[in-house]
Amino acid sequence: MEGSNDQSALSVNANSIKITDVTQDGDALTFAITSQKLSSDNGSCVFRTYEDFDWLQQSLFSQEDIAGLHGVIFPPLPAKPLPSSSHTQAKALKLLGFLALGDNWQLYCKALEFYLQQVAAHSILGKSKLLPSFLSSTESPGNQRSKKSILDRFSHAVEEMRKESHKDVDQFFQNERESSTHMTVLFKATTEKFLDIVLANQRLSLACGHFSTSLRLCLSQDDLSVVASKIYLKLSDIMDAVKSNLDKVSENDVCTLGLGLDFESRYQEAKREMLFRRTCKLVELEAIIKNAEKAKPNKKVVMEKIQTITQKEFNLISSVAKEEIEWYHKARVIVLRDFLTRWCEKQLHTARESAALFSQHLEACRQFPV
Repeated sequence: MEGSNDQSALSVNANSIKITDVTQDGDALTFAITSQKLSSDNGSCVFRTYEDFDWLQQSLFSQEDIAGLHGVIFPPLPAKPLPSSSHTQAKALKLLGFLALGDNWQLYCKALEFYLQQVAAHSILGKSKLLPSFLSSTESPGNQRSKKSILDRFSHAVEEMRKESHKDVDQFFQNERESSTHMTVLFKATTEKFLDIVLANQRLSLACGHFSTSLRLCLSQDDLSVVASKIYLKLSDIMDAVKSNLDKVSENDVCTLGLGLDFESRYQEAKREMLFRRTCKLVELEAIIKNAEKAKPNKKVVMEKIQTITQKEFNLISSVAKEEIEWYHKARVIVLRDFLTRWCEKQLHTARESAALFSQHLEACRQFPV
């Protein structure tokens, strides 16, 4: 989802960021990333591992010089790809969902490409020097030790779960928290159900392929009549056509709506995490206010100063968060609409091709003697 604010202050052309290739060396994946700065016509190409992406995400979280950073909805980084030698398909699907499907990690590359584009297009994160360095430096940043991130400070332990249910002082954010919790569950369930449909189509395609092969094996029988041979051969061709249709439908599902649902599901979670960080700051502020009220006269001035600073921080976080949420509600409609449009267009094209092919097979079947 692209940021809606002025792009002139951003240093990297978000649309120019592409992952053009991926190479696998054992269990390690290396991604080739090309990009172009807004102030230059020259492009750059770097090679990054997942650890480098993780370094970038953690470094973006840790920018303590950016006021109101807790209110930012950080673009979600996909989960780390599992080594092929240490996982089953079921485990990979559970962790990565749609991103575990496809050939040569192309869908996963697309998700990483989306991630970088969202960071570059963000009105706050896009101004950071971290991304230009990530996209141009010849040295790998992944081995650098990142600072403790703001998310690390708010781990989802028992104490944090108590904060998560804390009543908000602002009804706007209370409504957003309730809506976000509900929508996160719905989108996760929708993504899982749609993935089940894709996997079911893939299993049907595999079965059609086996059936087609079995029919062709029957042609080798000596006592088979000429008519029976033609019927078996035609049935085999029809099953191949059905298999081809199922393969195309599955590919369309994965590359369009499947990828869109996965993207939206992860963004819903990112929004929920942002709201949780703001809630934690609210709990901290309320605790400071109580302590200031109970403070002895000799400590009251210091406590009131701390309260003022924390109140300003909380107000700024809330201001940034409200802008982020308003942008998010507009952007998500556009993004999901684009994914749905591409899905419908691809499936309509596939349906027309398959209908024409099936019509040919039907006409051929009518020529067989009764």
